[in-house]
Amino acid sequence: MKKFKISIITVTKNSEKFIKENIKSLLSQSFKNFEHIIVDGNSSDKTLKIAKSFKNKIRIIQNRNDKGLYHAMNLGIKHAKGDIIGILNSDDIYFKNTLKIVNQYFYYNKDLDFLFGSVYKHKLLHGFRPNIINWSFGFYTTHSVGFFIKKKSQLKIGLYNLKYKYSADYDLFLRMIKKHKLKGMATKKNEIFGKFRRGGLSSRIKFIDYLRECNSIRIDNGQNFFFVYIIFFIRLIKNLNKIF
Repeated sequence: MKKFKISIITVTKNSEKFIKENIKSLLSQSFKNFEHIIVDGNSSDKTLKIAKSFKNKIRIIQNRNDKGLYHAMNLGIKHAKGDIIGILNSDDIYFKNTLKIVNQYFYYNKDLDFLFGSVYKHKLLHGFRPNIINWSFGFYTTHSVGFFIKKKSQLKIGLYNLKYKYSADYDLFLRMIKKHKLKGMATKKNEIFGKFRRGGLSSRIKFIDYLRECNSIRIDNGQNFFFVYIIFFIRLIKNLNKIF
């Protein structure tokens, strides 16, 4: 079986609490043909000291011109040398057979562009349901931990759009699925890639700001304005407790 080279991108900024566990989850992989790229946005704690203690195992890019999470991800993609790219947030971890499973899926599915693996978040998330993409945000598992894409497919759809502060990954997925019609699939439910730790950027966003940005993303990707705002008001009503 061919062993694709897999590039894993981790963005850090004052991530000393969990970065060692993050790095070790990659070093313990049963599949060894990977590179781990850490893009640091001017950390002022011990993040870089911890990362540099693994300097023979990882590549560190000091992003002194830091413009946020997605800017750092784009920088990591530009430096990636692998055939396949994955994103692993600094407080998240992979399980030991994750990259082995990823390699198998891309090997046995030659025309596969991207893959979503099962992930533990607040519960087990699994599956990929592009048929509900027009009205639901729950058509995939997660971005960090769960998402892998061929580098040539990534370059085809482009980088993360820095216009969006909170959900540029959602915009990327809409472009990937609706505009470019790339082929994707999900792993089996019990093929679990890792654990997504709650408390990152997504948990600090005001719900109303998140909804507004998602509206812009949907409209920018060609969805009907009135349909988008019908969904917007339905979600507002269902989540009033998150607003007030």
